Amino acid sequence: MTDVTFATPDGQRNAYLAEPTGAEARPGVVVIHELFGLNEDIRVLTDRVASLGYLALAPDFFEGRHWTTCLRGAFRQLSAGSGEFFDAIEAARGYLCDHERASGKVGVIGFCLGGGFALLAASAYPFTVASVNYGEVPDDAERVLTGACPIVASYGGRDRSMRGRPERLQQALDGAGVEHDIKTYPAAGHSFLSTQPYPKAVRALGTVMGMHAGRQDESADDAWLRIDAFFSTHLRGG
Repeated sequence: MTDVTFATPDGQRNAYLAEPTGAEARPGVVVIHELFGLNEDIRVLTDRVASLGYLALAPDFFEGRHWTTCLRGAFRQLSAGSGEFFDAIEAARGYLCDHERASGKVGVIGFCLGGGFALLAASAYPFTVASVNYGEVPDDAERVLTGACPIVASYGGRDRSMRGRPERLQQALDGAGVEHDIKTYPAAGHSFLSTQPYPKAVRALGTVMGMHAGRQDESADDAWLRIDAFFSTHLRGG
């Protein structure tokens, strides 16, 4: 587990790299962080991905820059479907493809804000599989996701900020003919896979917004089982 840098069209970018045990070639997974950046929670989640047997790379999209400025830029790019964050995602995929332990296949997983980026990356770049966790779904999802790689997605039933997104995604992927596994967890809210508690002020704001954010163990355990099975089929199978 180490901090690394990799080249993007906009210059060098910092990232956290977690490697599975052993020395054999492994598939890679790009990990896209929540709106809080590359924090301890994302490092733990990246380690979790590596423990499943993948080279896991989590780029830092904010890199110590002003948080609100980065956040506004991220949402603009997510809406446009292009920008430096997308360029960095594709560059991260290339980094994993070129890694000395690479087996050739690369997936992508995202959480919250990162879930929205992972969803769009599923059709924008040659990823093998994608995991979308409580991520935004565009209104024109069927058009955008035509030709996407297989997608496994998880949402919290108590998360009002994502109300209707699982159904929209289901309809879009059915229409686009994309293999998928989508599940909503009734007991969970937003960010139910997180391993670290949110700051008190953020939790309070999330409650007001109806997000009910925070880890929900039973839902998180089941979601990881589904992610592991889906990734195993598409990244290690075939």
